[in-house]
Amino acid sequence: MWKDFKSFITKGNILDLAIGVIIGGAFGKIVTSLVNDIIMPVIGMLTAGVDISTLKYVINEAVVTDGVEVVAESAIKYGLFFQNIINFLIIAFCIFYFVRSLSKFKKKEEEKPAAPSGPTSEELLIEIRDLLKNNSK
Repeated sequence: MWKDFKSFITKGNILDLAIGVIIGGAFGKIVTSLVNDIIMPVIGMLTAGVDISTLKYVINEAVVTDGVEVVAESAIKYGLFFQNIINFLIIAFCIFYFVRSLSKFKKKEEEKPAAPSGPTSEELLIEIRDLLKNNSK
């Protein structure tokens, strides 16, 4: 079992996947920062200063007694949902563009003509045999 696991984990696809997950995690943080720190303030400016991430529909108000919150607020935070949709769209577009570029690159590689190959060893042996037959006559 250990041997099978070791061969599975050292295959190229698994290592590529692990690298992809690590880079994807870092890329996700960059996109989150882009949305939170650059795009959302611009959208907020266009919507008269409304911070979209704070938009919510309150179902039950928080109960506060003597300055201490006894029951937490119950709310549907649709602003954060919209913000996550924007994050997803940016990540999806970047992945689409990357895959599209990669497929164009692979297509160019496939279009390159193959190097001319010489005769096979069997063809060479047949030619040698025929030459030996002709020389012996």
